[in-house]
Amino acid sequence: MLDPNQLRKDITTVVNALARRNIAFDTERFGQLEARRKALQVETETLQARRNAISKLIGQLKSKGEDATAEMAESQAIPARLKELEHDLAEVRGELNAWLMTIPNLPHESVPDGASSDDNVEVRRWLPPGMATDEQGNPRPFAFEAKDHVVLGEPVGLDFETARKLSGSRFMMLRGPIARLHRALAQFMLDLQTGEHGYQECYTPYIVNGSTLFGTGQLPKFKDDMFWVTKGGDDEPVLDDQGNPVPREDLYLISTAEISLAGSMRDTIVAQSDLPVRLTAHTPCFRSEAGSGGRDVRGMIRQHQFDKVEMVQIVHPDASYQVLEEMVVHAETVLQRLGIAYRVVLLCGGDMGFGSSKTYDLEVWLPAQNTWREISSVSNCEAFQARRMQARYRPEKGKPEYLHTLNGSGLAVGRALVAVLENYQQEDGSIVVPEVLRPYMGGLQLLKA
Repeated sequence: MLDPNQLRKDITTVVNALARRNIAFDTERFGQLEARRKALQVETETLQARRNAISKLIGQLKSKGEDATAEMAESQAIPARLKELEHDLAEVRGELNAWLMTIPNLPHESVPDGASSDDNVEVRRWLPPGMATDEQGNPRPFAFEAKDHVVLGEPVGLDFETARKLSGSRFMMLRGPIARLHRALAQFMLDLQTGEHGYQECYTPYIVNGSTLFGTGQLPKFKDDMFWVTKGGDDEPVLDDQGNPVPREDLYLISTAEISLAGSMRDTIVAQSDLPVRLTAHTPCFRSEAGSGGRDVRGMIRQHQFDKVEMVQIVHPDASYQVLEEMVVHAETVLQRLGIAYRVVLLCGGDMGFGSSKTYDLEVWLPAQNTWREISSVSNCEAFQARRMQARYRPEKGKPEYLHTLNGSGLAVGRALVAVLENYQQEDGSIVVPEVLRPYMGGLQLLKA
């Protein structure tokens, strides 16, 4: 959520920053709501001051034996008006906050201008030592025709047909060797992020409440991208931990472990000395792909259910941009250890996610498509999520202040599996197991039918 104080003090900067994201901020609407809020607040404060003054005056008049009838009548009318003002003020604040909840974060000054992925800026690329390149600096094609991951995966256990029977389109089932390779990738990523990069491994709920999603920014704007469920049957009461009935609410399947990891800081104040907080988790992720427009129907690139190892850091505001660069390296290390070519891309203002102030994408090389495809996004959300979640730290002196939150994939397991299948394929359709994964595969060096 944007800082309301910044909107009140420097709305021009906010408007110009949002324009870099192709968002036209409605200054007239904000001005009307803010004027109404301010008028109600001033009237409330004035009436409260008058109430206190009258109360004091009544005491003085009575102590002198003088008539206080008029003052008492005025005093008795004040609570009803204050209640009306309280209702009206809550209503206008609620409308203002509900609207601001739909406004994305402001881009950092270093984010390039642009409207789409075509305007993103390549920062660097990495290729395995000795890999030949073409005129554009991309990995040179194989000496044989590259097969895509579906053709390569089906003989070793990639099963879309059973998944369609069980659940419908955009699901997959893995059997045997490829299921083990998928698990090996996730275990390797977790071991790397915890053992070398200092993240604490977490096991989180896969189902969260709406308050958590409001805090991390998925609600209200992206509800259609979520899968959600209702706890209990229509006639079954919902009970809390003490067995008391509570209002029924929608619950949601997480679309990323960022939701549960960052959300764990909601309504929390941490000591500055406890920063940074580094968290990681391997979870399934569930996305409706409501806005995908039929893209990537074939294969594993865009699924309703997929696995991801997520990295989250909760940091002091002064450290967040240094930490962003470090987290990009943490994601890069996975691909370097796997020996797979990738590039790092800085997203333009028009292509960033809702809560991000600055985002880097890692794009991996897929030989069958002869192109780069996203495998990780690493973002600094600054205080945007923390303000929504009321996640703060307590400095050595002064009042609690909002934290900065960062998140990134370290990595998307399914897309990493695609990258391994396509980059390690051989002419006969077998797949060489990357050396770093062999300990997780019982020493297996080759996947073949």
